[in-house]
Amino acid sequence: MLIGYARVSTAGQNLDRQRELLSKAECEKVFEEKLTGVDRKRPKLAAMIAEAKDGDTVIITSLDRLARSTHDLFEIIKKLEAKNVKFRSLQEPWADTSSTMGRFLTTVFAGLSELERRIINERTEEGRISARKRGVKFGRKPTLTLHQRSEVTRMLEEGTPIRAIAQHFNVGVATIDRIKKTSQPA
Repeated sequence: MLIGYARVSTAGQNLDRQRELLSKAECEKVFEEKLTGVDRKRPKLAAMIAEAKDGDTVIITSLDRLARSTHDLFEIIKKLEAKNVKFRSLQEPWADTSSTMGRFLTTVFAGLSELERRIINERTEEGRISARKRGVKFGRKPTLTLHQRSEVTRMLEEGTPIRAIAQHFNVGVATIDRIKKTSQPA
């Protein structure tokens, strides 16, 4: 079966042109969505992937109607291929997993997508390392100031119950317990 997927980003846009093209491509069923492509939770896309079965072909009018990044595109294609479902884009003829050349080009672009993701990850990690060397601290800021933490330690040493300290500083018991664990000599 030929299954179409059409998407527009906003409610103000319409799907008429995509419907027309998918009808000309002889799609028997079309899943339509009015959501931004950035939103990964697209119910109609998920329903289409779930409903597609062995031997079906998913057709889209253009790659940007399906995904906003190469990584997302290839994740979707991977899900379809796992179900032995072919994929084809009308505007990008190279994106056709039903042909040998299309499968080859899809594999090449998937490899480039993976390379791109790894390069981004490496650059991000290099940026983190550089920031740490400059003294940038990551993570949440402490709930209590340094002075308050030393006051908590003093109160703990005096035997004040953890719950009473937590109420005094208007924080959770877990916060006081963490301070207790870090202030005790090893």
